[in-house]
Amino acid sequence: MTFISSARNSLIGFLLFSSYAFADLWDEVEHGYADNNGVKIHYATIGEGPLVIMIHGFPDFWYSWRHQMEGLKDDFRVVAIDQRGYNLSDKPEGDENYNMRYLVEDVAAVIQHLDEEKATIIGHDWGGIVSWQFAFNLPQMVENLVILNLPHPNGLGRELATNVEQQQNSGYARTFIEGSPSDPDILFGGPMTAETLSFWVADQDARLKYVEAFEQSSFAGMLAYYKQNYPRASADTPPPPPAPQLNIPLLVFHGLQDTALHSDGLNNTWDWNDKDTTIVSAPTANHFVQQDAADLVTTTMRWWLKARQ
Repeated sequence: MTFISSARNSLIGFLLFSSYAFADLWDEVEHGYADNNGVKIHYATIGEGPLVIMIHGFPDFWYSWRHQMEGLKDDFRVVAIDQRGYNLSDKPEGDENYNMRYLVEDVAAVIQHLDEEKATIIGHDWGGIVSWQFAFNLPQMVENLVILNLPHPNGLGRELATNVEQQQNSGYARTFIEGSPSDPDILFGGPMTAETLSFWVADQDARLKYVEAFEQSSFAGMLAYYKQNYPRASADTPPPPPAPQLNIPLLVFHGLQDTALHSDGLNNTWDWNDKDTTIVSAPTANHFVQQDAADLVTTTMRWWLKARQ
């Protein structure tokens, strides 16, 4: 198990790839759709080489990965999807259509659509949950696994059951599970809107793209992820059964300023994977570590993946 703490990672790498934080490949990518039993999943793709699938979380869309797509495109075929309910992907009605098994199937459908048998799977937040579950259920389709700001389900379940701070941090999720997009206090004291969902995007040009993406997204679909799949463990309920043991090269990033997911959830990650496990902390980054610490994430991700080619 390798543990890399903070951005004191590689000055040379920083100098080589610092421009990625400012790159914008909006007009460079190609777009396509994969079909999962009638649900179309949109993706943006660039580059050639081994397949890399990137899966965003809440509230987000494919463009979240722009820095990493720019940094990997010379050596990899990078495919960033819009999860169902978001942006240009289909938005089926009914909470049941956002159950985890369908989210996992969506990723498999993209890989099969691209005529590949396996891929490196990269996920953040809800994309991280989907990525963990994809690896547990379809390990034969996973070359490498990269997770950003979403602890292993064993660690998250433990913290939800025993860590008061994590229980408090998860209060927003309970609000989402019990509420609806139009509730007057569902999000920062108001209803869900494209503008309020984009609050976290620091780059003003990027924020305009986020507002447009969220205007064509399903807010009910976003909440359905929580209603269908968020772990219900608490101090009054036992943790869920342990997840299956992994045997996949694993890279984990965590922005330590994340106020939703406590870093204590990372403890013992190495015990639940039989292959090499690398954990990278970004002390000043918040939840969206792929943007808050874009250089660190991109440089490390590229080095780590290249070492496994």
